[in-house]
Amino acid sequence: MKQIIILAFLSFGCSFGWSQIDSNPNHPKGQEVSPILKSLAENGCPGVSLALLDSDGWWLQSEGFSNIEAQQKMENTFLHYLQSVSKTYMAVATLQLFEEGKLQLDDPIDQYLAPEVSEMIDRANEITIKMLLNHTSGIPEYNFHPAYASTLLQHPETAFTAKDYIKFIDGKKLTFEPGSQYSYRNTNYVLLALIADSITGDHGVYIKENIFKPLGLQHTYYRISDEKLNGETLSSSYWDRYSDGILENISHIQKQNVTYMVGDDGIVTTPKEAILFLKGLLEGKLLKESTLKLMMTWVNNWEDRPVYGLGLGHGNILGHPFYGHSGGGIGAGCELRYSPETNRYMFIAINIGTVTYSPLHIPLEELRNQLFLAMVE
Repeated sequence: MKQIIILAFLSFGCSFGWSQIDSNPNHPKGQEVSPILKSLAENGCPGVSLALLDSDGWWLQSEGFSNIEAQQKMENTFLHYLQSVSKTYMAVATLQLFEEGKLQLDDPIDQYLAPEVSEMIDRANEITIKMLLNHTSGIPEYNFHPAYASTLLQHPETAFTAKDYIKFIDGKKLTFEPGSQYSYRNTNYVLLALIADSITGDHGVYIKENIFKPLGLQHTYYRISDEKLNGETLSSSYWDRYSDGILENISHIQKQNVTYMVGDDGIVTTPKEAILFLKGLLEGKLLKESTLKLMMTWVNNWEDRPVYGLGLGHGNILGHPFYGHSGGGIGAGCELRYSPETNRYMFIAINIGTVTYSPLHIPLEELRNQLFLAMVE
């Protein structure tokens, strides 16, 4: 993998253009956030794409590079990794199965899992589907296991299955009493995928038929492959492996990792279609009003602040609430948010890893905070 010193790519210049397709060129909030997007590309982020939708219409903007080596400028129509934002899609599918009467949220998960999977989960008969959805199960995190990280980085071609992920926690005790507290665990959503498979036969097909198609999401893909992507451009991925400000192109590792993820990750999409998903969800196009209220029943974190519902996150900026989800990977990061006070949707994707520290993150986090503050004002 070729190493790229960050100053080198900055000297190439950045793409400051943005497509006006579906965009309001006079969008006041778009004009406000445009310089922030440019600053992100000038201060360490290889490339960035943003979509914004409110009463003034759409604003789409991309800056920097999708691929540094080829000098390929980022475009509004390129695909981005949703990472953990995919959990919201998995949660919606689970809640749709609940509405169809095919599962009950308070049922123990061992009623739906194959015995060989249940046996790997400590006290599976006490953990409910709702606890998986809102991260109150106490089940350990599979990707904390050293063997998982080493396999991912040293043998990226490894074709993990959902059961393979669960094997990393086989025999491990719960970290707290089921339902007693909140702690975000990717393992919960792998188990939800297995539960959905036991009911539908293929939860990926179910998600496509019951989420993608009803919302007309023609550029959204799950369980990705080159054949599935139909020649669309998936943004390249970069990682500061040694936290020294030097970026490596790790697109192959990033893509292989996401290809095999189920439930907790695995979706790629365009900025516009990310917003169309959240908008469709919150406008009742995917779930009944009563189910959406359940989804927005928040659990509190250790600071006693509401943080998570049934696959949907809750936060606030200076007292202004927002709903949505964030996602981070070794070569990408994104945020999908809705501000109820301003009725504004926003999605931002970057192609630099966000799950390990980099000095490049320092200016990017400050600019990110400026962007999010502009969203709620």
